[in-house]
Amino acid sequence: MSFTFLLGLAGFASAFSMRAVEPTLPLISNEFAVSLHEAALLSTAFALPYAATQLVFGPVADAVGKVRVMRVTLIMLSLSLIACALAPSHMALLIARILSGCWAGGVIPISFALVGDRYAFEERPAALGRVLMFIVLGQLAGAAIAGLLATHFGWRAVFWLSVAITAAAALGMSVFVQETSARGRASVSDSLARYRIVLANPVSLPLFLIVAVEGALIFGCFPFVAFHFITKGYAGALEAGIALGAFGTGGIVYTLAVKSITGRLGLAGAGCAGALFAGLSFIAIAQASALSVLVPLFLLAGFGFYMLHNMIQILATELVPAARGSAVALYAGSFWIGQAAGAALTAQMVPLIGADGMFMGAGAGLVALAWPALLMARAARRRREAGY
Repeated sequence: MSFTFLLGLAGFASAFSMRAVEPTLPLISNEFAVSLHEAALLSTAFALPYAATQLVFGPVADAVGKVRVMRVTLIMLSLSLIACALAPSHMALLIARILSGCWAGGVIPISFALVGDRYAFEERPAALGRVLMFIVLGQLAGAAIAGLLATHFGWRAVFWLSVAITAAAALGMSVFVQETSARGRASVSDSLARYRIVLANPVSLPLFLIVAVEGALIFGCFPFVAFHFITKGYAGALEAGIALGAFGTGGIVYTLAVKSITGRLGLAGAGCAGALFAGLSFIAIAQASALSVLVPLFLLAGFGFYMLHNMIQILATELVPAARGSAVALYAGSFWIGQAAGAALTAQMVPLIGADGMFMGAGAGLVALAWPALLMARAARRRREAGY
């Protein structure tokens, strides 16, 4: 069975378990007699530990073996999701979601690190692209399938489906993937030492800054997409769902074409072009009014974002090969911090500049990322060619 398929299945399971709860919130609210605001805490209860534990699992995986950590996190995620499906109260479900987020945080970053371990740098864009496609599909399916399933079979059925997917990934990683790293010792001092080694690479801080800014500019806008469509004269929620689905579809299109794109443009050129694509698409979104134009623009924005993001992922896997799990964990943590900061900042800015101004500003910021992204990728290439 394909190694990237198994990593992709694990990434799909993690992404699905994160996104599947949002469409079920009204049903959960009704069953447990809590407000929709209280039910919405289930999303935060997953997201915060998910972001935090990535910084723990990265150096642990470097120490004891990435495959071993992946197996444990997938098994424990399965058990946590079973607890979600069986939860007798809102509080029990909240605790189970916290546990689910903790264990899910050890899946996707370590998947990327494993790709870095087992694929040569030249093969890595295509391999990471295949894994990324499953993750994007998991995000899209988590919203689409969960809503349909919950409507006909109840919200608990959504969690049981998530259990089945995650358990299949755990079984695949246990049966078909062998650990190649020797088991070492995990400790706080060793983990901090690995992080210091990563940060000593002069490419690291610019890379983490770029991915944080990228996350802030893109995902800071997402909570206000529905509001943007309302200002354009549409109902809002339906059009926002279609637009965000198109953004994800743009990511899938990119993963299918990644080998050809990086072959023609090179890694640095692809990242630079991606920033320009995404930025100019956001600027056009601010100006366009017709739905027939807006939806394709969101698709182009998604295509450009994943071009840029895939370049950053690849560079993160090459920062320090001996501490690859730690490097990818810092990259992932920076991305999440950027998303959180972007959403908070955008919430303050939209009342002042409106949704059009929000997309214009984010688009201009993404265009401005093109040049530093190009310089960073070239600096990383020079270090790699020099044998660092």
